[in-house]
Amino acid sequence: MRFNTNDTTIRAALSEDEVNDLGIIELLFFSYRDFTADPDKQLETMGFGRAHHRVLYFVNRKPGMSVAELLDVLKITKQSLARVLKQLVDNGHIVQLTGEADRRQRELYPTISGRELILSLTQPQSNRIAAALAESNVTEKRIIQNFLKAMVNSDQRDQIDSLPINQSN
Repeated sequence: MRFNTNDTTIRAALSEDEVNDLGIIELLFFSYRDFTADPDKQLETMGFGRAHHRVLYFVNRKPGMSVAELLDVLKITKQSLARVLKQLVDNGHIVQLTGEADRRQRELYPTISGRELILSLTQPQSNRIAAALAESNVTEKRIIQNFLKAMVNSDQRDQIDSLPINQSN
């Protein structure tokens, strides 16, 4: 079936005349593809996806975070989170507990199997980062960290600073 349109076919590739930093955009696409490939394969065998990975990651980084905090970090709907969270709870990777300070809140904690799973998902990513950073010095590493943080919307950067490792930086 042929798509009928009044648009003219473009045969020239998108160029730096139209958009700046295409090389960096492409490096981000390719590096993200490869960064997520190993965990994606493992998650697929469990019937999980990247949303499960992100939930597991942040719950393991900040045990006791509320569902509301997680929704804010992930920028997903309650409905999307509910499905993923139910699967992780049903599979014994996360538990939900009533908040001690506010009984209306649900706090999220990893289980031992949830910790083991996130470690197995994160280790290949950690290895990939270590190998890439082995080609960089301390100053270059700081530049990379600053660049990646600057890519986050400025009004959302406090989420990065609230994670345990970043509180000492």
